[in-house]
Amino acid sequence: MHAVQSRFDIRAIQTSWTKLDAMTRIRPIHDEAGHDRMVALMNDLLDVVGDNEEHQLAGLLELVGDLIANYEREHFAIAASEPKDALRFLIEAKGLKQEDLSNIVAQGNLSKILAGHRKISATLAGKLGEFFGVSPALFIPKS
Repeated sequence: MHAVQSRFDIRAIQTSWTKLDAMTRIRPIHDEAGHDRMVALMNDLLDVVGDNEEHQLAGLLELVGDLIANYEREHFAIAASEPKDALRFLIEAKGLKQEDLSNIVAQGNLSKILAGHRKISATLAGKLGEFFGVSPALFIPKS
């Protein structure tokens, strides 16, 4: 029986990993402390890497981002809400009044939307998305 030749220098990886692990403790996230640690690492990496996809640490940033996304998808999933409820939430969160949106939608129509008596059109969804800085899909009912 022949020994299979590895394509990787596992001893070198082990030495490098031991040093990196001592600094970062990168691993799948199972709790809030691990999540907080990975978010802190991601923020530090973002400060250095920015949006430079060619940076030496860009792959590490992507890996850490994936670990965080996987954890958040399981633990912080937000149930889909009705478009009118999302709109109401954004209005309240920004401390706005209905008249603050008068350049986008007539106040009477906005009242009907918030009461559930009128749907948000695709055009209005686009305008609301732009106004609030969110995806217009937030205002489109899920079928």
